[in-house]
Amino acid sequence: MKYNLEDGEKLIHFARDNIEHFLTKQKKFDVPKDLKEKFSDKGGAFVTLNTYSIKNGNPLRGCIGYILPVFPLWETVHKVSISSAVDDPRFSRVKLDEMDDITIEISILSVPEKIIVSDPQEYLKKIVVGRDGLIVSKGAHRGLLLPQVPIEHNRNWDVLTFLQQTCQKAWLGLDAWKDLEETTIESFTAIIFEETSPRGPVREKAIGE
Repeated sequence: MKYNLEDGEKLIHFARDNIEHFLTKQKKFDVPKDLKEKFSDKGGAFVTLNTYSIKNGNPLRGCIGYILPVFPLWETVHKVSISSAVDDPRFSRVKLDEMDDITIEISILSVPEKIIVSDPQEYLKKIVVGRDGLIVSKGAHRGLLLPQVPIEHNRNWDVLTFLQQTCQKAWLGLDAWKDLEETTIESFTAIIFEETSPRGPVREKAIGE
């Protein structure tokens, strides 16, 4: 994955325009031709909305994404930016006037890879907090946590806690990661761009800040 800050700025501005256009007109923003050409490679991505005014605690206001590179990246962002604002079942729909107090973050994902182990304790050595995102799958259950989750907002999780929380996200028991026969653990990395303030400058996010 090779995306620079200019790319991140284009994607963030596109996501915001798309969300605000939808909240105003109830339809998606028309995608400019140059954006389609620039981001034509297929890519998985998540769009995260955070409430800027919340300094303590979790400011999350919505987060939706596609794990796998099913669509061109522009189309992925086109779809999930809207979904992050209106379809996250954990939250009420974002209102237009809230966008003045919301920052947008885009995580562009690498293709997930299964972590191969012969003993579940090996996961504790193979997973790197701050580098890896995790996906836990068992049967119809699947849970994903982005690489930034275990270290943001003063969480400071270790690998064990990260595994347990990803299992919980999948609606599984905390120790489901130990079941090598039925539980699959995948990891991925992400390039992350974020607004530093609502409609403010965009930066590439260094995980751990």
